[in-house]
Amino acid sequence: MDGLLINTEDIYTEVTNELLAEHGKGELTWDVKIQLQGRPGPDASRLLIEAYDLPYTPEELIAKNIAKQEQKWKKCAFLPGAQELLQYLKLNKVPIALATSSNRINFERKTGHLQKEGFELFGEHIVTGDDPRVPKGRGKPFPDIWLAALKSLNAQLPEGATEIKPEECLVFEDALPGITAGKAAGAYVIWVPDQRALKVMDGEEHSHIGDQGVILSSLKEFDPKKYGL
Repeated sequence: MDGLLINTEDIYTEVTNELLAEHGKGELTWDVKIQLQGRPGPDASRLLIEAYDLPYTPEELIAKNIAKQEQKWKKCAFLPGAQELLQYLKLNKVPIALATSSNRINFERKTGHLQKEGFELFGEHIVTGDDPRVPKGRGKPFPDIWLAALKSLNAQLPEGATEIKPEECLVFEDALPGITAGKAAGAYVIWVPDQRALKVMDGEEHSHIGDQGVILSSLKEFDPKKYGL
């Protein structure tokens, strides 16, 4: 969701920079940012504290960030091609699920004003980072959240329908932990990284994706018919 469907990664960066400035630190750099993207909140907080030597516990940092973020979630908007893709898949009866490291409260705060614009199309097939179906400590880059999303889809297939297998799935991701999770789940990954992240990776992105996925610069580039959708 974050950085793939909606512009929340930019908001995360904005809030982080405000916090770093309070401690006389420079702005968040992309070599650190790519390590934070897509991870559950506690994991990302620990990494940020270590990278910038911040005087907080992960829990304290999460609380400070939440207070700042609450004022900004109203700026959440769909990224190019995201809304159109969701509508296309639903119209063509392609089963879709959302697997996000955001906890349920943040998910609702980010998407409340976007439900009728696209998020309601996921129906009940939404797995958040604090979902009990995802074992504690098994968030991205582990595959559990994607497998939980697939299990949700399979549980509501029409009677007599063949169960969907992981290798028949496309996982859409923007971040390194997410593509690792998607590949580990056995799916083919459509990776849409931020162009600033690609500059930091300097060609290493191809070794991350391998032959189990493809790299796009925008969801607008995705051609559903190429994948039989």
